[in-house]
Amino acid sequence: MSGEKRIARALLSVTDKSGLVSFAQQLAAHGVELVSTGGTARALRDAGLSVRDVSALTGFPEMLDGRVKTLHPKVHGGILFRREDPRHRDQTAAHGIEPIDMVVVNLYAFEKTAAKPGVAFPEIIENIDIGGPAMVRSAAKNFEDVAIVTSPADYTALAEELAAHRGALSLETRWRLAQRAFAATAAYDAAIANTLERLPAPDADAPPAAAHAPVRFDDDFPSALRLVYPLAQSLRYGENPHQRAALYVDGSGAGVAAATQLQGKELSYNNLVDLDACWALSQEFDEPMVAIIKHTNPCGAATGADVLDAYRKALVADPVSAFGSVIGVNREVDGNAAEEMAALFVEAIAAPGFTPEARERFAAKKNLRLVVVRPAADKRVLKQVSGGLLLQDADLGRVTAAEIKTVTKRQPAPDELASLLFAWKICKHVKSNAIVYARDGQTLGVGAGQMSRVDAARFGAMKAVLPLAGCVAASDAFFPFPDGLEVVAEAGATAVIQPGGSVRDTDVIAAADRLGLAMVFTGMRHFRH
Repeated sequence: MSGEKRIARALLSVTDKSGLVSFAQQLAAHGVELVSTGGTARALRDAGLSVRDVSALTGFPEMLDGRVKTLHPKVHGGILFRREDPRHRDQTAAHGIEPIDMVVVNLYAFEKTAAKPGVAFPEIIENIDIGGPAMVRSAAKNFEDVAIVTSPADYTALAEELAAHRGALSLETRWRLAQRAFAATAAYDAAIANTLERLPAPDADAPPAAAHAPVRFDDDFPSALRLVYPLAQSLRYGENPHQRAALYVDGSGAGVAAATQLQGKELSYNNLVDLDACWALSQEFDEPMVAIIKHTNPCGAATGADVLDAYRKALVADPVSAFGSVIGVNREVDGNAAEEMAALFVEAIAAPGFTPEARERFAAKKNLRLVVVRPAADKRVLKQVSGGLLLQDADLGRVTAAEIKTVTKRQPAPDELASLLFAWKICKHVKSNAIVYARDGQTLGVGAGQMSRVDAARFGAMKAVLPLAGCVAASDAFFPFPDGLEVVAEAGATAVIQPGGSVRDTDVIAAADRLGLAMVFTGMRHFRH
């Protein structure tokens, strides 16, 4: 084994104690002396292991409520000294510094603490780890002599290598561990910086009790984007086979990126993009909803009494485009819905869950990807442009019946109003320029991504399979001229929902009155580029 080094002494100090005892037992089996601190030492002793306190190593007690325990020359000297350097050997011997060959450390759960509801300022500050990152960096810097272990996920592989090589680890392994260690401290520092930047300075004149009140985070854009997204998996390819791709996650355990795949082929780049689109659309609705997506645009979307009813309505809206689609559902998929979904060639289905009966019916579709998704609280959207990144608030805007404004002589009838609000939610998830025709919780035609709003209106009408007479139409942005509105009316729409705000709104309203349309303004635009 290349550049192997035997582990004789290990210092263990961890917050996450999963797998710790088993790993320490395997270290002890190779004759490794265990040095530890606080709760880690107690856990090891409770398991019957012999442990040397770090205070016995340093000759100095832990102090300041545990703030100072490993910040000592006998700890960092034992980690940092270069074993092949005669001067280092002489200096450490002169000061009684013993070598430490492995450091097993993971850091205070800062992000978890900062995310707790009602967390107070002092608790956030106390969960900034100092000694841990210092030991991690020291050990990682001296990887040629020391192994740094920052994650319980590494315990099994390390134990196997130690067993295969009589208690030694290779240089390649120590280098790989060092790389991960520096990534861990970088992520930790980024989390601290991102959190503290959102906190106001404490008020020196506030009464003592105020210090323990829940903190209020501001929502300003950060002064710098400090992004740490661990690699989740490499993908087969990107949007096209000649492009490489990979998936990174934010660590929240929610959203499409963290979905649990129950069956089917590996998810592709395009699958993930489409699944995100259909899942986001399905989450707009409280009632059962199914969104059938093709290239991030809905080809059919509907609400219903249950998932099966919603799926049937969504499918009939555009059964041709639904071939090879992905489907998003905001309810658990049951056996009845699965029976009909399985009859269509679908790439993937995202839902909060699938009943055993549904999984049984999908089982024969070996390539169909079934993913279970937990809702994610996305507040910001990131997009790359050449030379930089764009950051914006997520489009969480919604309107209610009380918030819209009727601008025509004719008020929308109650059934038209319900359809208008449905169409408006769908239109938000269609590439601009966008026109959506709908009726009774069902899309009828979708005109997506056209350069002209008139063309979007025509294309949406052309795509309609079901009759458009008596439907409603939604436009993601204002009609700049009456011509687009005239196309919508000619297609059969009797009511229209749009943001308003054009310099020619008066002309468009007059056209709507002339055509007998009811038209409402939302005052909110939903461009989607």
